[in-house]
Amino acid sequence: MIVSASYRTDIPAFYADWFRRRLAAGQARVKNPYGGPDTLVPLRPPDCSGFVFWTRNLEPFWPALDEVQALGLPFVVQFTLTAYPRALEPAVIPEDRAVAQLRRLSRTFGGRTGVWRYDPVFATDLTPPDWHRATFARLCGRLAGPANKAVDEVVLSFAQVYAKTKRNTDAAAARHGFAWHDPPDAEKAALLGDLAEIARPRGLTPSLCSQPQLLGAGGPFGGPEEARCIDVRRLSDVASAWGLPPVAARTKGNRPGCLCAASRDIGAYDTCPHGCTYCYAVRRSALAKAYRRRHDPRVERLGD
Repeated sequence: MIVSASYRTDIPAFYADWFRRRLAAGQARVKNPYGGPDTLVPLRPPDCSGFVFWTRNLEPFWPALDEVQALGLPFVVQFTLTAYPRALEPAVIPEDRAVAQLRRLSRTFGGRTGVWRYDPVFATDLTPPDWHRATFARLCGRLAGPANKAVDEVVLSFAQVYAKTKRNTDAAAARHGFAWHDPPDAEKAALLGDLAEIARPRGLTPSLCSQPQLLGAGGPFGGPEEARCIDVRRLSDVASAWGLPPVAARTKGNRPGCLCAASRDIGAYDTCPHGCTYCYAVRRSALAKAYRRRHDPRVERLGD
């Protein structure tokens, strides 16, 4: 079983101590977000075959990565770096620190362990298309190419505008004085094609997460490929580099267009206090901040 930690919250940034305690215990209890009984997810071999970590900040998590590797479990880190203005991302670490962490990840554990996520692409008058092109090109230059090779793939997607996304972004827009919108598919596809064209000459494979209607965008290089964020191939490459056997799992997407392998997530919604306005996993930032303040790393499951 591949374990995802976590697309519901940022475990490396905020819950590293909890994860290390659960790793030592060999399992984590997971709250069912839709009701029903808890589940127990194994975190050690032979029942666990590898991890995919999702984060914006690895700094508290380096000891945990050492412990995972020592157990003979390959891992991949899906690292989000968008460099958006503080009005959209009030509490993420600065770009320089994020770039340094991705470079350290590659040096320490190998070049296939890190995947950069420029995700979501969010349309505001603070981040118009030209802003995205320029910012993305700058980040590509810092993370890829012969002198700065930290990653070989960048995952793209446009923001999914859920009710919570609209409510939280409307509040931020009123507070900070910006406007935002959800562009039509043709505009999204055109910008994705431009970003793909920027990425490929720098040795980055651009991939698109679960938005098949936007594939095949224009430009001489074409659009991004379909993403596999829980990627057996990449995990197996990491395993091979570490002298471990390959990882096996069937494809089991989470939504239309998703090509991820089957996995179990050990996170909980409403627990990430980064406060990004477009977040799909937090109803209100105050809820997540309150949970973080009262969190006890000795508990079996997140979200209590």
